[in-house]
Amino acid sequence: MNTFNIQSLIRENIKTLKPYSSARDEYKASGSDMVFLDANENPFENGVNRYPDPKQKEVKSALAAVKKCNPENMVLGNGSDEILDLIFRAFCEPKQDNIITLPPTYGMYKVLADINNIAVKEVYLTNAFQPNVAEILNVADDNSKLLFLCSPNNPTGNSFSEEAVEKLLKEFNGIIVIDEAYIDFSSQKSWLNRLEEFPNLVITQTLSKAYGMAGIRLGVCYASLTIVDVLNRIKPPYNVNLLTQEKALERIENQERVQQEIDKIQRNKLQLAEALKNIDFIQKIFPSDANFILTKVDDANARYNQLVDKGIVIRNRTTQPLCENCLRFTVGTDDENEKLIKTLLSISKS
Repeated sequence: MNTFNIQSLIRENIKTLKPYSSARDEYKASGSDMVFLDANENPFENGVNRYPDPKQKEVKSALAAVKKCNPENMVLGNGSDEILDLIFRAFCEPKQDNIITLPPTYGMYKVLADINNIAVKEVYLTNAFQPNVAEILNVADDNSKLLFLCSPNNPTGNSFSEEAVEKLLKEFNGIIVIDEAYIDFSSQKSWLNRLEEFPNLVITQTLSKAYGMAGIRLGVCYASLTIVDVLNRIKPPYNVNLLTQEKALERIENQERVQQEIDKIQRNKLQLAEALKNIDFIQKIFPSDANFILTKVDDANARYNQLVDKGIVIRNRTTQPLCENCLRFTVGTDDENEKLIKTLLSISKS
């Protein structure tokens, strides 16, 4: 990518934008005896009366130690969806630019494109659920600013081949966003290990899946210093609240517990996949690098409704490209998986 120029992708109004400077941005010194009369806060201490750290320094430092990266290459958001929206607003000119998505994939890419008035070019995955590299490069034009790769992919569960992703990183003349929400369950390494090789690479991860913290809404972006600077320029000053930062830090610093849960989910996934083979209406079980399993059944709508009637909610993906009559099962606890299998068996015999 000798001709790649990140500056040419940034919207002109963003280049000249003067970001909001919060009280906590302007204050640089430190000390426990400081009296804070700068941010018009309620002075009576209750644990949350002060604004949170707008740069989330402690959380970034803890994450950087785990991920073995530079905290300066990180942006934190109110869930990964906020990070994705910031990327749209930084690089995509409404009514002019377009993005490329690879259905079946995470639905928020298209939703965010529609919200930001950005055209979407869809290039379906191959029948093996891999990127169609030649077609992606063929449909890309001068206004194709973003390419979204979800790997491991939702809803299919598989990881994309390293060769395909690397070729796209080298030949797609725009930003490539690799959504690694499920990377902690994958046998493949994160592309974070190669972040410095590709100036057009953006990686998003989350604490919602392997870290079990969907309720606190914390997304993480890893990118070059140039891209991080642009995203920091446009993000709300206090986008990650104090309670989220505290809970995230507590969880990140307990890596032993996190890994135990990941290992348990992996074991349960193998057991669940094996048990699903005994369900006569399940026609195919797709391999998974995530914490869920995609299956093809005889009638997804009917089977989904039968499970709901018996108190089990799964995801019906039959409306998605290449996923006709497919159901997605999240890996649960031992008891939840046992109940699922017993219910599926009872349905198959009825």
